Amino acid sequence: MKRYEIALIPGDGIGKEVVPAATDVLDAVAEVHGGISFKYSSFSWSCDYYEQHGKMMPDDGMDILKNYEAIFLGAVGDPLRVPDHVSLWGLLIKIRREFEQVINIRPAKYFRGLASPLINPNDFDLLVVRENSEGEYSEIGGRIHKGDDEIAIQNAVFTRKGTERAIRYAFDLAQKRRGHVTSATKSNGIVYSMPFWDEVFKEISGSYPDVKTAAIHIDALSAFFVTKPHVFDVVVASNLFGDILTDIGAAIMGSIGIAPAANINLNSKYPSMFEPVHGSAPDIAGQGIANPIGQIWTAKMMLDHLGHQEIGQHLLQVVEDVTQDGVKTKDIGGTATTKQVAEEIIRRLKK
Repeated sequence: MKRYEIALIPGDGIGKEVVPAATDVLDAVAEVHGGISFKYSSFSWSCDYYEQHGKMMPDDGMDILKNYEAIFLGAVGDPLRVPDHVSLWGLLIKIRREFEQVINIRPAKYFRGLASPLINPNDFDLLVVRENSEGEYSEIGGRIHKGDDEIAIQNAVFTRKGTERAIRYAFDLAQKRRGHVTSATKSNGIVYSMPFWDEVFKEISGSYPDVKTAAIHIDALSAFFVTKPHVFDVVVASNLFGDILTDIGAAIMGSIGIAPAANINLNSKYPSMFEPVHGSAPDIAGQGIANPIGQIWTAKMMLDHLGHQEIGQHLLQVVEDVTQDGVKTKDIGGTATTKQVAEEIIRRLKK
């Protein structure tokens, strides 16, 4: 029996509701398949913690987390109490950066039982690999002067190391999927970083002769995500471009509430972190109606990362079956509560 030590950070808002629902489901699928189990340690680091301590996590928080095999996070943020730049950079982004979680993965697929806003979704199934450590989200820049002469400078940073590892990761994934990688670029408008990105993409593609490729400017690619998402397999993008594309991916699925994400550490020095794309939704927190599918699909991605792809695929199939049969929360057209959705998934897993 392999037991995995998992750090839970439910965080804020609905995170405190969907994380327990997802861990119940994780325990059920582990029980059904056998051979694995999970031991959880829950940490109350959140905006509540910030109000009490003046920081989002204790000073030794990173030392605590580094001993776990994975981090399972719910949601971060409560802007009416703590500014977003404080909560995010004090917890979520702090973990991503200091634990060298340099790759972000977000899938988007036609989800059975969910009404896509697309007239004909054509069973799209794509995966966005987002560079997660640098690019347009670097911390280099500043502001000077005041009034009419005020200047704000934000520097985008693209290293060969960071660019290569994101692109190579995308090619490795494509080899396990349908064998196609699309690069998100903008080399006709961004004169230094994007031609550099294109050059690295072309160089690496030479090492994968069995993988087909395309390079598409981000404005056109964003439109194609809406008009023909079914043509894409793996898409690799910089930090900003990947962020934008994955929100479009969630939208064409029909709800950002079901979209999962993984922040991957590649060198095995630190744990990877798994989080749904949805926010903390403070307007519905505590009502028991939050959609748990995003958190549960995120659990599936954690299973994949831990080497249990077959178990993860079984879990996702059951979640889609439950959704297709109408056991859904209000946000996607149902009447079920958070707990009822999780309980029905567990019931079918054990059936």
